[in-house]
Amino acid sequence: MSWIMTHLEIVVIVLLTLLAAVVILQQRRTPQSTAAWLLAIIVLPWVAVPLFLGLGFRKQSTRYSPVHFLKGDTGGPPPRPVHTLDATMQHFGLPAAAPGQNLRLLGDPVAAYEAVMALVRGAEKRLDVLFYIVSNDATGVAFVDALTERAKAGVKVRLLMDRLGTFRGPAAALRRLQAAGGDVRFYSPLLQVPGSGHLNLRNHRKMIIADDARVFSGGMNIGAHYLGAKALEDGWADLAFLLEGRAVQSFGDVFRSDWEVASGEQLEPTPMVPAHTGGNATVQLVPSGPDIAEDPLHDGLIRALHLAESRIWLVTPYFVPTEALGAALTIAARRGVDVRVLVPDRSNQRLADFARGAYLRDLQEAGGHALYYQPGMIHAKAGVIDNMGFVGTANFDVRSMLLNFEVTLLIYDAGTVGSLCDWFEHLSEHCAMEKPPTGLFRKVAEGLFRLGAPIL
Repeated sequence: MSWIMTHLEIVVIVLLTLLAAVVILQQRRTPQSTAAWLLAIIVLPWVAVPLFLGLGFRKQSTRYSPVHFLKGDTGGPPPRPVHTLDATMQHFGLPAAAPGQNLRLLGDPVAAYEAVMALVRGAEKRLDVLFYIVSNDATGVAFVDALTERAKAGVKVRLLMDRLGTFRGPAAALRRLQAAGGDVRFYSPLLQVPGSGHLNLRNHRKMIIADDARVFSGGMNIGAHYLGAKALEDGWADLAFLLEGRAVQSFGDVFRSDWEVASGEQLEPTPMVPAHTGGNATVQLVPSGPDIAEDPLHDGLIRALHLAESRIWLVTPYFVPTEALGAALTIAARRGVDVRVLVPDRSNQRLADFARGAYLRDLQEAGGHALYYQPGMIHAKAGVIDNMGFVGTANFDVRSMLLNFEVTLLIYDAGTVGSLCDWFEHLSEHCAMEKPPTGLFRKVAEGLFRLGAPIL
């Protein structure tokens, strides 16, 4: 009987290997990623096949319906693009850039906390909230308690959190919110059917939408590291924003899509009728992830980097770009563009610090600059490319660009882009410029990591 069992095991492994290979070849991946997965499955099928079934799926149209945007079609011609990148995003099917918006950048943790609490307490009809992390600390508890107070006042409160990010959330405060009538859900459970590919796809989006009219979003989660009533000595430098205007509609569309996946409920679209804000900002929301048919953020940034003429200034906690993004940066530096990448001297992810070394060294050898923020951790995800800017939830790494659910706000008006530049230059005053450590062992290890990165 033992030989029969051995034969059956071989047959099962071969069938699973062939199935995984067929799926891989049908997915939209880089050639390096496809080759890396196929090689791993052929060499170590009993390891690679289960790993692929748990982690390998990147786009799953059957599980994630594409986000449906209410574009407010008036029957006239499509809006004239305000920027080359705006035209690119419209070709991807995303809503056009919206002028006349009110936009306030928030780089101070106390100011951000006060803005968040004012937004929550001022809501009269509905609060739709989505975060990767809601921490079990004073900030997290105060935030959830504020939601609870609004629920008691009759405001419809929906709170959605990523299950891995909020693995240890403020449980008691969340129970109080549910008891008050708030609806609390978790995205992407840790225990799920093998082969769903969902475990590796985290919802990294962050937003608070009040009454379909105002939104808070950006890099900040809810926790004392990011924002709070008092700034911590070891608090993280971050960037968020408050937005008011018709561009808020796109945030609502994204939230509705995520809520339907997590809850199974079909929410009725609620077209907003914004008042004239009198604002001067021109912005465009670009979501990315498994629920977006292609990769508009990744591909759009590549196009913007290749078209850049004067400057490319990036801020990111983790710098592990795709090969296409990394190549676009080094080519821009060789063309004479002022390329600067600002990262924390030491982040909260030591592996990411190690992995970035080869990419930053390539950039510096091409004439670009790596800036290492000295005071502590920087968690902001933002940048300026010539006369446009962006701020959002997506790190400049493979995971954010090609795997996670993210939202990024593109900014086209000169005033806000100027404010982003001022913020960047202020951070730069606290940075050192140096090359990543080198050595034969380190270079070999970085090369191995870089070889394995495409397996995503």
